[in-house]
Amino acid sequence: MTDYKKQGRINRAAGAKFELLVRKDLEAKGWFVDKWTNNVDIQKENSEEVSGIPGKNGSFIYGKLIQAKNRWAGIGRPMMMGAGFPDFSCHKRIPDVLLNTPTTPTYKVNHLYEVIGVESKINGYLDKEEKEKCKWLLENNVFSKILIAKKIKIKNRVCVEYKEFVY
Repeated sequence: MTDYKKQGRINRAAGAKFELLVRKDLEAKGWFVDKWTNNVDIQKENSEEVSGIPGKNGSFIYGKLIQAKNRWAGIGRPMMMGAGFPDFSCHKRIPDVLLNTPTTPTYKVNHLYEVIGVESKINGYLDKEEKEKCKWLLENNVFSKILIAKKIKIKNRVCVEYKEFVY
């Protein structure tokens, strides 16, 4: 007989441990990593008259960015602060760009950054709702791209593999 409470506890702990591994891996690769505390509120409508992102079967998908809700962790344990989607917001400085215009001499433009979202999934698969959220985030230019972090084993060592979300 399966003890679902015990299995859930083990799965949550493994997920948290993997998120920490992903964060450390991204920081080692030069990314500035922050926990993303927003979420996308997805709503669907079947009306053809209103504008929105067309979905399957003539439905339209609407979304807006909202603050992720805090979760109750249990008696005697602190609340889990907003678990947003995706897990992390990462930015990395793009090397200095030289601009040359006819009226001005060549000058440096600093502080150009690439901003991406990273979702940690041990198995590497997103469900339908998560895919819709990723699509909305990309179409509304919240992130330049979204990476899905997957757990892989290489020579009995746990590593992280990143796959870009495409729709």
